[in-house]
Amino acid sequence: MNQLQSLRGMVDILPMQIQHWQAVELVAREQFHRAGFKEIRTPLLEVTELFSRSIGEATDVVGKEMYTFSDRGNRSCTLRPEGTASVVRAVVEHGLLSKGLQRFWYGGPMFRYERPQAGRQRQFHQIGVECLGIDSPRCDVEVIAMAWDLLHSLGLNDLVLELNSLGTPEDRKKYRVQLLDWLHDRRDQLDVDSQKRLQTNPLRILDSKDPKTCSLLKDAPLLEDSLCNESSIRFESLKHTLEVLGIPFALNPRLVRGLDYYCHTAFEITSRHLGAQATVCGGGRYDGLVEQLGGPASSGIGWAIGMERLVLLLDDSFKAASSPDVYFVNKGEEAEIKALDIARRLRAAGLAVELDSSRASFGKQFRRADRCGAKWAIILGDDEMSNGEVRLKKLHSTNDPSIVKELVTSSSDLDGLLAFLRS
Repeated sequence: MNQLQSLRGMVDILPMQIQHWQAVELVAREQFHRAGFKEIRTPLLEVTELFSRSIGEATDVVGKEMYTFSDRGNRSCTLRPEGTASVVRAVVEHGLLSKGLQRFWYGGPMFRYERPQAGRQRQFHQIGVECLGIDSPRCDVEVIAMAWDLLHSLGLNDLVLELNSLGTPEDRKKYRVQLLDWLHDRRDQLDVDSQKRLQTNPLRILDSKDPKTCSLLKDAPLLEDSLCNESSIRFESLKHTLEVLGIPFALNPRLVRGLDYYCHTAFEITSRHLGAQATVCGGGRYDGLVEQLGGPASSGIGWAIGMERLVLLLDDSFKAASSPDVYFVNKGEEAEIKALDIARRLRAAGLAVELDSSRASFGKQFRRADRCGAKWAIILGDDEMSNGEVRLKKLHSTNDPSIVKELVTSSSDLDGLLAFLRS
């Protein structure tokens, strides 16, 4: 029988990798809590219309990348390709905006049918925030600062915040006419994908990764020249506030993001260590999205961080160790039962205890204890059972790895045992 394997782009995250993910999630949860953001969890599966209405029919995500199928009720369903639309749908459906400003964070898997590559799979994971109900450049800066501070708290310093203003829908309509005229005159110089986008989503041509097209676009009209006075003032206020906070940024007039719901502020935080797919965090303002999905007119801004890309960048010094506090070496029928009893009591007291249940020789169990990275080994065999004691062996001494400390304590004295193990 052939061995079954996971689908292409659907990757297992194994225990030795999970420890890095959990370390990131722990830091993120704490930062979100301190900023007053509450967790929200939305379904993986939504009606397809949610994404076609919000993201845009002409985007690559909707047109090429979504996992869409009909269920038994003949309803078109889609595995969520991003998190914002689902959060906004939940806010509208449950009338949360009637309760004032809403601040949420979320995390979990997203799905896009695209070519798997380093840091991006067909099932990928994001953590993100959404802030709904405040139309203020200061709110934009707060949200951007949260992403910037989170990444720096994870030890990432070689990052660039790229910034642009997409203006209002009217600003973009004005710019679209100018850009289309300019692009049509140079149609033959565009790559094939960009030629197709001329009729569907010309602003996405600005985000092309084709080298020749990128070179050509250096002379294209700029969106900033089409911004109305109000949009320009707003963008200047955003930049000034970032400068006051000491958050460096680089203006990127070609930054348009890939989803149709964005307006005004658009930003990405990138790393030169990720190659062509350099974006670690991306987001922006989406003031029309709530109304577009059937809710009241309301503002919104948010961002998402790709977990796979983020973990690739983490320094080994940050990646949290998942080593147990204690490795329990035990052998003998009565000793094994007593070891289980002691292990349960130590776990209840807050220690991480790995109990060897292999019944292997003491030598093999000690080798496992050395490999697991535990600070202490507890030894319990027939001799120890007869004497009513356990032996403690200190592993991986910080002063000299070759030196170990061996102690003997009563197997019934939990307080004494805990004192040694916490020393």
